[in-house]
Amino acid sequence: MSETPSESDRVRAHVFVTGRVQGVFYRANTRDTAREQGVDGWVRNLDDGRVEAVFEGVPDAVESMVEWCETGSPDAEVDDVEVEYEDPEDLDGFEVRR
Repeated sequence: MSETPSESDRVRAHVFVTGRVQGVFYRANTRDTAREQGVDGWVRNLDDGRVEAVFEGVPDAVESMVEWCETGSPDAEVDDVEVEYEDPEDLDGFEVRR
C-alpha cells in the first residue's frame, strides 16, 4: 500500500554549518544537491563565517540533506552542524541567498 506524501508529511530543518565552508562552493553544492533530492529551501553565508540553510520536504530527503551538510562540498572542512527542527513554511524551490 503506497501513500502519496501530503503537506503534513513535510518537515523543516534549520541548519548552521561551522568550519571552512565559505569560498569553497558550499552554497552552490548545497543548492544542487537539494534540488536533486527534491528538497525546498535556501542557503546563505553568514558574516561570522558559518553557512545557514533551511531544508523542507519529506523526512528522508531532509535528513539526507542534513547528513550531506556534515561533509558538504569537496573542498569544505566542516567542524560542526547544528540543526533545529521547525514547522514547515511551504517553501517552493531551492535558492542561494546573499
